[in-house]
Amino acid sequence: MESVGLGRGSNSAQLRRYNERLVLQRLRRAGEASKADLARAADLTNTAVGAIIQKLEGLGLIEAVGKRHDGGRGQPATMLRLNPKGAYGIGVRLDRRLTETILIDFDGHAMARRAYDIVLPRPDKALDMVERDIRDLLALLDRSERDRFAGIGLAQPYNLGAWLGRLDLPTDTFSLWEDFDFAARLEERIGLPVFAENDGNAAAIAELFYGVGRRADDFFYLFIGPAIGGGIVVDGDCLRGSLGNAGDVAVIPVAPSRLASAPQSADGRELLITRASLNALGRHLQHNGVPTASASEMEAAFAKGHPAVCEWLDDAVDALAPALWTAFALLDVPLLVVDADIDGGLVDALIGRLGAALAEQAPEARRPPRILHGSFGRDAGAIGAASLPMFFSFSPRASILTRGGDERDMIAATAPGGARAGE
Repeated sequence: MESVGLGRGSNSAQLRRYNERLVLQRLRRAGEASKADLARAADLTNTAVGAIIQKLEGLGLIEAVGKRHDGGRGQPATMLRLNPKGAYGIGVRLDRRLTETILIDFDGHAMARRAYDIVLPRPDKALDMVERDIRDLLALLDRSERDRFAGIGLAQPYNLGAWLGRLDLPTDTFSLWEDFDFAARLEERIGLPVFAENDGNAAAIAELFYGVGRRADDFFYLFIGPAIGGGIVVDGDCLRGSLGNAGDVAVIPVAPSRLASAPQSADGRELLITRASLNALGRHLQHNGVPTASASEMEAAFAKGHPAVCEWLDDAVDALAPALWTAFALLDVPLLVVDADIDGGLVDALIGRLGAALAEQAPEARRPPRILHGSFGRDAGAIGAASLPMFFSFSPRASILTRGGDERDMIAATAPGGARAGE
């Protein structure tokens, strides 16, 4: 993603905002860099980068960390990095079997969290719980840090009332979520901006902003949780689709499972959510007499080498490989990133099996993408949620140039008195 000149529909203010965010992105990827390094990486002049650095330092988003001595003549270069205290975000992850709220800094490091490993309660009860946790986390920030608070991100599965039979969940509680606008209600209660997103997209954004995306602009993201979710990253941005459902691999049709524990399909068809999910793993372990009331029990079953885990892995890969080849045929991305709510070696085992299956099923003249382990594991959803205000406030998305950003492109307050980055 390179800096660009003024194009149709853009203006100088939009271009300045874009280039400021581009410099932040290049610095995030480099870790530390000099002004000259950033000018080369962003394809900008030294003069332009110097002005941007001066502004970003004034806003507290970047800081100097010392000098670099190259052994040549002239003054040593001042090295810069992102200021971890430059901005803060809170993320709320609502999942069917987990609720979590987390506070992160501008580097993406978790500062504090609250978590409940329970089936999602009624919306009103969940709202009370989340509001209390957000206020507790906000209280950990002093006044100057509150001035740099970017906002609250909310990550939750869309259609919470769907597929309950496939996920072995009660219908009475989840049916209440279908028409409940949690983001709007939370924003009313807290009085702060809330950035809502599909949980798969949010986790992909965390990977883009703080993980693999520091060195890759195009990848498909796959997350194995109680259900299964995904996200698509193209040209350094998250591809959402018209309704935010791009990358929703859960609904890809697959053949029925051959596991004895799998629910019977009435019409001979099934969805990926039924086979390649931790709910499917838990169901199969329970069928084989293994308790799986928590993620730690699933990890323990894997660590012990229980045969039921290997059976589920084989069945999940059997469903995943053709589904992913369909996705790759449409997206043409060179990289697959895989993560999950549990690990203990399970993700690496899944990657190994999946890599072999993709290679075996590769169409003529095609090679399977590289597969990498995701960066955040169980934290992916929560950090993804907390990344949303950071991403929409500080990433160099192309929409900044053509539309000045979309309706969610809220620039975070980053200095006392309401100064805003990029404006």
